[in-house]
Amino acid sequence: MLLPLRPGELPRLIPAVATGPQFNACTGNPRKVLQRVLITVIGAVITLLISQTLLFSSQFGPVFLVVGVVFALYLLWGPILEAGQKNATLRRYPAAALFEGEIADLYTREIVEDRREQANNSGRLELVENRRTWLTLELEDEQGYLGKVRFPFDKKKHQKIRAGMVVRVLVLSERKDFSQVGAISDAWLPQLKLWVGEYPFLLRPAFEELCLKRFR
Repeated sequence: MLLPLRPGELPRLIPAVATGPQFNACTGNPRKVLQRVLITVIGAVITLLISQTLLFSSQFGPVFLVVGVVFALYLLWGPILEAGQKNATLRRYPAAALFEGEIADLYTREIVEDRREQANNSGRLELVENRRTWLTLELEDEQGYLGKVRFPFDKKKHQKIRAGMVVRVLVLSERKDFSQVGAISDAWLPQLKLWVGEYPFLLRPAFEELCLKRFR
């Protein structure tokens, strides 16, 4: 079942500015955090040193000072900027609709998330792969197949998910008739009171409230 959103409902469900969960999702793994720390430290130190050197001898001194402060705050605005860009990928679609269907099938798959070379005990370099199990849900309704939602598998949280369970998502398309699906948001499983997805696009309380009003 597809219920097109009314004017003004999409911005209520997908904000332009990062929410707390979206900020946390974009903070990244320890390796990504370390990269941001290095960029912050190196960029801030270099630009602040240049600004101190040029502060009284050049008109560009204050400019470098501002750039240094921007670098110093990169740990904060980096995830905010990334979350805003992710949100914009869905907010740009001209058509959006609530979808209520069921899980047609589900399966797990091992995905290589990172590869790096690392020295072993004998000093030789070997390729180390960081693998993670992801769960994929295939969604459908009475009209047929819709698409997939995938996310990292957590046995404690996700072991109760079964085929046939009700699932609700936001569907986005370039076409008003939704003959072609452009994107699918994170998913709400009302029977388990559980949210799943690779990234928390939706303002979840607002989505749950809207579904209660529209799916009657």
